[in-house]
Amino acid sequence: MALPALAVSPASGQLTGDGMDGFYRDGRRVLARCELRVAGDEPLIVQGRLTGADRARFIGTIRRAGERGPDPEIRMERLRSADGTEQITFRSSAARPVRLPVEIRLGTDLAELGSVAVGLPGPELRAAVHGSGLRWSGADGVHAVVSTTPSPEDSLASPGLLRWEIDLAPGGHRTIGLRAALEYGTGGPGSPSGHHRYPVGVRIPGPRTGAFTPRTRSDRPPRPWTAARLECDDHRADALMASSLDDLHGLVMRDPIAAGDRYVAGGFPWRCGLAPVEALWAARMLLPLGTKLAAGTLRALARSQQAAPGADFGRIPGALRDAGPHSPPSCTGIEATLLFPAVLAEARRWGLPEQETERLLPAAERCLTWLRRVTDPPGGGRGGYVPDPVSGGPYRCETQAHAHRAALLGADLLDACGSSDASALRDWATGLRIRFRRDFWLEDPAGGRPAALLTADGRPVPHLGSTTAHLLDTGLLGGGTSAPGLLDAAQTDQLAGLLGSPAMDSGWGLRGLSAKESGYNPFGHRSGAVRVHETAIAAAGLAAAGHEQAAGALTRGVLDAADSFGYRLPEMYAGEQRTTGGAPVPHPAACRPAAVAAGGAVHILVALAGLRPDVPAGTVSVRPLATAPLGAMQLTGLSVAEQPFAVRISRLGMGMVETAAEGLQLGS
Repeated sequence: MALPALAVSPASGQLTGDGMDGFYRDGRRVLARCELRVAGDEPLIVQGRLTGADRARFIGTIRRAGERGPDPEIRMERLRSADGTEQITFRSSAARPVRLPVEIRLGTDLAELGSVAVGLPGPELRAAVHGSGLRWSGADGVHAVVSTTPSPEDSLASPGLLRWEIDLAPGGHRTIGLRAALEYGTGGPGSPSGHHRYPVGVRIPGPRTGAFTPRTRSDRPPRPWTAARLECDDHRADALMASSLDDLHGLVMRDPIAAGDRYVAGGFPWRCGLAPVEALWAARMLLPLGTKLAAGTLRALARSQQAAPGADFGRIPGALRDAGPHSPPSCTGIEATLLFPAVLAEARRWGLPEQETERLLPAAERCLTWLRRVTDPPGGGRGGYVPDPVSGGPYRCETQAHAHRAALLGADLLDACGSSDASALRDWATGLRIRFRRDFWLEDPAGGRPAALLTADGRPVPHLGSTTAHLLDTGLLGGGTSAPGLLDAAQTDQLAGLLGSPAMDSGWGLRGLSAKESGYNPFGHRSGAVRVHETAIAAAGLAAAGHEQAAGALTRGVLDAADSFGYRLPEMYAGEQRTTGGAPVPHPAACRPAAVAAGGAVHILVALAGLRPDVPAGTVSVRPLATAPLGAMQLTGLSVAEQPFAVRISRLGMGMVETAAEGLQLGS
């Protein structure tokens, strides 16, 4: 993954054209088939693995007729990069010179990624010989080109076949290089004047809406965060941190309007572009690694915000998403609108420069204006609660948590900028707490629970799910303090017990819906599957509320799951109960890599250190978990006040700052 380019293949390395196999660029399948045969047979692949988010390595051996003994004399290495390049190297240990006939069968349909992902590929196109390779032309003026080095000795367009005769001296090696690229234009094959070549292009707009306006891109975008590193007694945590940051780098995209602004895409294959709420969550979870990602994400979303007068003024657009069997779909745009001012306020606490804060403040104020207006509808409704997805409700538990956090952190932000509206927001948040504890808390013989939502007529729906974890995520205020939550202390303790129970904690992470609830499905998007980022939110919230045992159990569960997934966590996986010797089961429709899963992995690990900065006040506090669930750990390469920050946590849960910005006062 190195958006806007990516490659998909099985562990064999052979692109067969089946499923999602292929090289993709800008949402189009540049190459669907790339099958290698040597001496008439496929290589025997002995290892295929990712060596980074954007590259893979496949090792194989070649057996030739007449070879004696079990030891292969010819080995092959395929190095594949997401950008459409591949190096195929043959090495000989034979005592005599060897001649290898090599052929590569190529093909493509130039189908759109979304169509391929839902099982609707296009028909395979006919190739034409083109320079040192082959070329395929789509009906919309887009062409796929594969060039090779060295040029093939034989090119057959109809079967899409390229052939070489490779001579290997004893101990020698030879390499064949391939590059797949898109060309944009209207000319047909063999018409060099009818097209322009853009090795990396962006289609604006897409093929369904008109012509192409190409934009070239330089190298892969740099990481908009620091080179953080974790060293832990449990070395799996180190691997998860490194792999998650690498995956996030593969998802980094430049904003097409302002190339200096970068954000992370939602994930492969369903959200390979800007998904507002997921981009904001990833930016928020990476604040300990600097504020550049948050700033770029906020600027990009501010440009998409509804700024024209009307009912949607201040709202950030977003799609609907499944909300489980007990409620209609929710709106990601509402969550993004409420998350925007919170991310800006917390980024300021981590050290976002004042000029950046001031630049983004008008967009945050528009979000807060939308919040106040939607909770006081002129046409009636349940005033004081945020409806989701439409003005008639329902009124979701987690949406009220997002709104409460937005109001308190937004008021904190407005205070810092000299606005007079902060006190009204705090009063509104106080009223919401009073109403919520009355209307949303359901007493029962087991101690009570929060309602999942209120229906339009005010009826509470009692189902317990992972979205209640957002009630524990109150946000960061000045002085290293957490904002007050919608629940009181006793209710918080009760919710902590519910989230840590076997019905919610699968052993691999937090289920989307309690296993005791009707409609529970371990593979359900919001009805039982484990979602990594909500598990991370729950673990961090439990730790902040003093429930360290439950937080540690969730953290260890996610780490154990990551080990099974090769440290590339999917967006979600089945919430089946963990058993001895078992392994988590991936969800067939999960994004992998996914921004919120990779960001959640970073969040759950960094949360163990308990960092609470207040850069405007010149302070930072370190409050690690006293239980030290993963043993001793050292975090280096973090960023507080735009300066390097490093902290060490002992096995006894004691924290010591090793590197910090000059003049930054350290609190307990």
